[in-house]
Amino acid sequence: MRYQKNLINKLLVASFFISSLAIAQNIPTAKPEDVGMSSARLKNVKASLQAEVDKGNIPGAVVMINRKGKLVYSEVVGYQDKSANKAMSKDSIFRIYSMTKPLASVAAMILVGEGKMQLADPISKFMPEFANMQVSVGTKDSGGNMEYSLVPAAKPITVQDLLRHTSGIGYPEITSNPNIKKAYTDAGLYVAGGTDYDQRRVTPQEMIAGIAKAPLSTQPGTNWEYGMSVDLLGRVVEVVSGKRLGDFLQDRVFTPLQMKDTAFSVPADKKSRIAEPFATDPFNKAPIKLLDVTIKPNNDSGGAGAAGTAGDYLNFASMMLNGGELNGQRILSPMTVNLMASDMLGNRTTVPLSPGQLLMGVDGYTFGLGFMVRQGQGLASVDGSPGEYMWAGAAGTFFWIDPKEQLAVVVMSQVPGPIRPYYRRMIKQLVSSAVIK
Repeated sequence: MRYQKNLINKLLVASFFISSLAIAQNIPTAKPEDVGMSSARLKNVKASLQAEVDKGNIPGAVVMINRKGKLVYSEVVGYQDKSANKAMSKDSIFRIYSMTKPLASVAAMILVGEGKMQLADPISKFMPEFANMQVSVGTKDSGGNMEYSLVPAAKPITVQDLLRHTSGIGYPEITSNPNIKKAYTDAGLYVAGGTDYDQRRVTPQEMIAGIAKAPLSTQPGTNWEYGMSVDLLGRVVEVVSGKRLGDFLQDRVFTPLQMKDTAFSVPADKKSRIAEPFATDPFNKAPIKLLDVTIKPNNDSGGAGAAGTAGDYLNFASMMLNGGELNGQRILSPMTVNLMASDMLGNRTTVPLSPGQLLMGVDGYTFGLGFMVRQGQGLASVDGSPGEYMWAGAAGTFFWIDPKEQLAVVVMSQVPGPIRPYYRRMIKQLVSSAVIK
């Protein structure tokens, strides 16, 4: 009898361990204390998020933490679909929006590492449409009104400019330049009253032609401005590799890292796992419109088009944390990972918002190649280490990687709107407070 009980207990433990691995497929589990984290403090993560669910501020969330190569935290709160009273699950699928950008950036760096292109290459080498770009320069007239004129670009846009958002290519949803916004609208890259950040509606060639016809907001290489640079980087990856962006990522990143639910559209047999937002924003009461990820897009949007699970993205983040390799699958070299997580802006301007101000409403961050990077210990009003890097998505997803603390964290929710920086700061502080050695 005792033998049978012991056997049953061992089977239960093994079953739990296997199920944990199924959620974060490549990462073994450990107790938080075994890797220098506090179980008691980690309880604050779920408690704080549950309080937000109870107040009706968020529908639900999934949080996963890798510390020192071990999965030490994997929790869900709330609802995958509140309107259907469907509970959140660890395998719920989220629209990750701009967390697609690091994926596309890694795809580009794979090609750089193979000598198929260089960071210093002008993108006109791959897309001749960008050979003679114009910059829209705004000045105030005597009455204080803005007037715009076109001047030639002083130098070409490079692959590096696309990766670090110094191309002068903005977002139609954000730009204050009416001429640029009109050009994007005319090209079908923006529809007033439609779904924001949906560049999937045009074909790859239509995207290239549309962006190339629009003037730039600033001279290439001079200013950090968040925009469609990585969408265009996806087109570069396609030209250089000869494959559709999603197919290249599937072959070179998703399959090796067992990211089995990450793609640019969600198939019918997985549709029931898609996490949904509230119908309206609980704070500003605006209707919420998110991408329809069940339809096959006309192009794979490297800037905002992917969907996936928390476990999948933790595999990706863990690969980066581990110097470009996970469980024998090398995606990038350690030197390439270090380069991507380095300051690529220097003394360049960051108008209208710096990376940290845009993402979390804080100072102290610069930008690398596909990621926001912390410059030092001070300035930022959140805990973190110099050299940590991160990004987030418009619908409420967020991740960061802290090499010094050997920490990778993924937070998945579907909470768009102006409250996002608050939640990013909150979860970052809660997790950082649980690191005890």
